[in-house]
Amino acid sequence: MDQLACMRAFARVAEAKSFTKAADALDLSRAVVSTQIAELERHLKARLFHRTTRRVSLTAEGTEYLERCTRILAEIAAADEALLRNRERPQGRLRVDVPVAFGRHLLTPALPRFTERYPDLQLEIQYNDRLVDLVEEQLDVVVRVGSVKQANLVARRVCRLRQLTCASPAYLLKNGAPEEPEHLRQHRLIGHLSDRRRPRKWYFQRGTSRQQLTLPCVMAFNTTEPMIATAIAGSGIVQLSDVLVAKAIVSGQLEVILREWSAEGPPISIVYPAALRNAPKVRVFADFAAELLLQMRQRVDQALAPA
Repeated sequence: MDQLACMRAFARVAEAKSFTKAADALDLSRAVVSTQIAELERHLKARLFHRTTRRVSLTAEGTEYLERCTRILAEIAAADEALLRNRERPQGRLRVDVPVAFGRHLLTPALPRFTERYPDLQLEIQYNDRLVDLVEEQLDVVVRVGSVKQANLVARRVCRLRQLTCASPAYLLKNGAPEEPEHLRQHRLIGHLSDRRRPRKWYFQRGTSRQQLTLPCVMAFNTTEPMIATAIAGSGIVQLSDVLVAKAIVSGQLEVILREWSAEGPPISIVYPAALRNAPKVRVFADFAAELLLQMRQRVDQALAPA
């Protein structure tokens, strides 16, 4: 005998005062419900209901048993609800890997807000620009720039980065703004060194026309922080992705030039193992990271919108 199922059937019959209504509520046949009540009565060696052709009512023993039965079923329901609630609450260790630029410029300032929302999470965050193996490094979620092709990963594409060419208002006041990409050769340029220690190419796109230019630079750095700082100081023109220069553009420290030539960059996605697709801790971080990226894009768009 499945005593718990029989107790549920008993409580439902007592509530409905009908075997037929109880069977409908439990999505069972009347015969099954009748069998469950009979099994329970045999187990208890007591008659629980008075039965007539028109009415079902509790016996004295049935009334006493119902009180205890209701309490037990309520406790079981509360235990089930508590466990399900805990499973739905983001908690535990969350191991994250994000690009340095995203981490420094967007995630770090917003972390207090995230930890306040989800106090039961323990974050472990890596900031780096190398391609990581989520399974091998036991990561829960990463923010990745570029395409994702692994079959065992879920990639939630948020947006595409844009390459923006920028300079400080002071530099532009003194030197003027170039009107075409080729005019950059007449300006002081701040480059970004590749892994081979050569300045990266500059990218431009207007409609279907795309250009990749190798331009002479008066200085070049292997990280983006000094590029932004020297550009803000008026030392020259830089080209970086919007996630890097968003704050400086919104604050007015940098101005976007050659706007009609802004090139589309690689996609940026939130990536996690398929096995963690429904994990609450992964879901809330993915939503939060996507929110930060889309807010950044909105701020840049507003700053670039015509007055």
